[in-house]
Amino acid sequence: MIKKIAVLTSGGDAPGMNAAIRSIVRTSYNNKIQVIGILNGYRGLCKNKMINLNNNKVSNIINRGGTFLGTARYMNFFEKKIRKIAIKNMQDKGIDALIVIGGNGTYAGANALHKMNFPCIGIPGTIDNDVFGTDYTIGYSTALETIVKSIDQLRDTSFSHQRISIVEIMGRKCGDLTLSAAIAGGCEFIVIPEIKYDEKKLIQNIKKSIKKGKKHAVVAITEHICNVKKLAKKIEFYTKKETRATILGHIQRGGSPVAFDRILASKMGFFSIELLLKKKFGKCIGIKNDKIIYHDIEKALNFMKKKINKKLIIISKNLY
Repeated sequence: MIKKIAVLTSGGDAPGMNAAIRSIVRTSYNNKIQVIGILNGYRGLCKNKMINLNNNKVSNIINRGGTFLGTARYMNFFEKKIRKIAIKNMQDKGIDALIVIGGNGTYAGANALHKMNFPCIGIPGTIDNDVFGTDYTIGYSTALETIVKSIDQLRDTSFSHQRISIVEIMGRKCGDLTLSAAIAGGCEFIVIPEIKYDEKKLIQNIKKSIKKGKKHAVVAITEHICNVKKLAKKIEFYTKKETRATILGHIQRGGSPVAFDRILASKMGFFSIELLLKKKFGKCIGIKNDKIIYHDIEKALNFMKKKINKKLIIISKNLY
């Protein structure tokens, strides 16, 4: 029987994580389950940094970005001896199960604990939207709004100066944020990991658009594909058009979560407690076609890779 649980946030922070914590705590309270908050992710779990959570502790956090529990990346957690310390710390506190909120790295830690027979549930919290088994991750929609607003502002100055702007967008190996932001922001050129990068072809296409009378343009590109500062210099050299690169960086992770992320986080937090009460451990939660679902964490990590929405790629090509 589940009487006490713990919750942590790990990896990159995402708007809506606080809403998920709030949902977990308040749903637990209504099911007579105690909740312990782990500070600073898996590192805090191993260092025994824990606090008691109740309804009052999670008041006025639904609108706050980031995570009030704190987060960290802790690669040492993949050592079995370190995980044994984490499990002992939880057992000493009488904790029966752990809910983790984060991305693939966070899921990997939870799966490792599950294999050591400690019950875990995963909730997808990352702006990258790169987790298998869910249409949307917590934080993605807020980050998208932030990026689109930034693109709109860059377009204003690009138009005024008749220059080319390159915008580097987060997403790691997933182009979801870039693709959606580019469509919403009216970007003329899109570069994402799912499509082979051809710098020469990109520059040729930009030159063609200029010949057709285009006075300015915005290029949306996912991080880690190339050095955008160097790309800007090359585009300027070959097009004779002033070109600037903007790296949005961690501004994309911050800000008050939009309504969609608050509702999604609340649904997932509630559902995580339902799974625990049904003794369905080692699962991760998702949303598909507006329905909350779940998968095995191991399946999400090892057997499936989230695919880009090909229809959106086709749409984007037809718009420019």
